[in-house]
Amino acid sequence: MTLIKWGARLAPAIAFLCSSLPAWAEEGVDQRIDQTIRPFADSVAGFIFSSFSVNGVQVPFVLVWLLFAATFFTFYFRFINFRAFRHGFQLVRGDYSDPLAAGEVTHFQALATALSGTVGLGNIAGVAVAVSLGGPGATLWMILAGLLGMSSKFVECTLGVKYRNEYTDGTVSGGPMYYLSKGLAERSEKLRTLGKILAVLFAIFCIGGSFGGGNMFQANQSFKQLVAGTGGDASWLADKGWLFGVVIATLVGLVIIGGIQGIARVTSKIVPFMGVLYVAAGLTIIGMHVAEVPAAFASIVDGAFSAQGIAGGVVGVLIQGFKRAAFSNEAGIGSAAIAHSAVRTSRPVTEGFVALYEPFIDTVVVCTITALVIIVTGTWDPSVDPSQGVALTSEAFESTIPWFPWVLTVAVVLFAFSTMISWSYYGLKAWTYLFGESLVTDAVYKILFLLFVIAGSSMQLGSVIDFSDAMIFAMAFPNVLGIYFLLPIVKRELDDYWADYKAGRLKKFGKAARRA
Repeated sequence: MTLIKWGARLAPAIAFLCSSLPAWAEEGVDQRIDQTIRPFADSVAGFIFSSFSVNGVQVPFVLVWLLFAATFFTFYFRFINFRAFRHGFQLVRGDYSDPLAAGEVTHFQALATALSGTVGLGNIAGVAVAVSLGGPGATLWMILAGLLGMSSKFVECTLGVKYRNEYTDGTVSGGPMYYLSKGLAERSEKLRTLGKILAVLFAIFCIGGSFGGGNMFQANQSFKQLVAGTGGDASWLADKGWLFGVVIATLVGLVIIGGIQGIARVTSKIVPFMGVLYVAAGLTIIGMHVAEVPAAFASIVDGAFSAQGIAGGVVGVLIQGFKRAAFSNEAGIGSAAIAHSAVRTSRPVTEGFVALYEPFIDTVVVCTITALVIIVTGTWDPSVDPSQGVALTSEAFESTIPWFPWVLTVAVVLFAFSTMISWSYYGLKAWTYLFGESLVTDAVYKILFLLFVIAGSSMQLGSVIDFSDAMIFAMAFPNVLGIYFLLPIVKRELDDYWADYKAGRLKKFGKAARRA
C-alpha cells in the first residue's frame, strides 16, 4: 500500500482533529495537558539540565559535556576546523562530487538541510537574550564556541556517512543510531551491547525532540511573531492558531512526503534565501549605525574579559556566550549527522569537511550579526524576560526602520518552516530505526508529526516544550560518549583522504575538472 493511500485513508480523521482544535483550546485542554505532565517534564528537564555553581553562576553540565568534547576533538584532529575549511568549500561547490556515488543528495543539499535544522529562532531570540543577560562580551565567547563546534560536526558527520545503511532502491539511513550500534560493535565485542543501548537511547530522545523543539516550539513561536507583526491582540489571526497550524502542516506535509530528496530540494532553495534575507537585513541595520560599530567591537572584547556590572562577572558572560552557541548550532547533539548521511559520496570524511560550515554559518555569521544589531541599536536589556527574545530583536530592527519587523516576521516563519521539515527527517530516521523501515511506519510518523504542528500552533504547552528541549540535549550524552570510542576510525579515514588530497590523487568533476 502506498504512502498516498495511507494518507487518503487517514485524511478524514485528521480533518476531524483539525476542526476540533478550536473547541479543545476553548475548553483549556492545553492547560490540563500542561498540568498533567508538568511534574514529569520538570523532573526530566531538571535532570538533563542539572548544573553546578562556578563563581555564583549556574553552569549546565550538558554545556560542559558539549564544550569539552568540541575542544578535545579540535586538538585531537589538529585544528581540522581551520585547515580543512578551504577544501570544505570546494566540496560544497561540487569540485569533487562523484554523481555516481551512493547517496541521495549533493554535498550542498545535505549542508542546506542540516543548516535548516539549526539556523532558526535560536539565532534570533536566543542571541538577544544572551547579549542582554551577558552583555556584549557574550558575543566573543559565542564565536569561540562556534569555531570549536565545527570540529564536533566534522566528527559526527564523518561517522554518519561511514556507518550508514545503503539500500537497493538507492535510499540511505544514517546518523548516530547507526554509528553507535555498528561502530562500537566493530571496535570490539565488549562494546556491542553498549552501542545498542546508546543507539536506542539516542533514537528515543531524537523522536521526543522532533515532536517538540523541532516542531511544536517552531510552530508556536512563528505564529506568535506573525500575530505580533499583524497587530498583536487586535490581529485577525490572534485566536486562530489552529488555522495557522493547518496551513503550515499542509505545506510541511507536501515537502516531507517526498522524503530526503524533497526536503533537500526545498531547503537548498529556502536556506540560501532566508539566510541572505536575514543577513542583508542585519547588515543594513549595522550599516546605518556604522559609526557605532568600532565601539561595539570594543565593548565585545572588553566585556568578554571585564564584564563589570554583569551577574557572575566574566564567568557569567562566558557561560551566556557558550550556552547560546551550543544551543544554536547543536554541535555534538548528533542531529545533523542524520541529514549529512544522505550525501552522495564514497569517502565519508568529505561530508565531515562540508559539515564544518554548519556551526560557522549558524554561529559565527548569523548569531554574530544578530548580536551586533542588538548592540549597535542599544536595545539590549539586562532585565529581559528569556521568553521575549524575538520581541527584543524585533525592537532592535524597528528602532532603525519601522517596517523591518515585517522582514523579521518573514525570516522567523521561514526559519521555523525549514527547521520543521529537517527535524521531521531526523525524527523519522530515529522512528524507523526503532520500528523498522516500511511504508506503514513512515506514514504513521509523518501523520503524527503533522498533527503536532497543528497542536503546537494552537496550544500553550509550556511543559511539553520544556520536556522536548531536554530531549534534544539528552541526545548529546549517548552521542558524544560513543564518539570517543570511534575517534581512531575517524582519524584513519582523515589521514587516508588527506594524503590523497595533498598528493593530487582525487578525481575532480564538473567545472573543477574543466579548470584543471
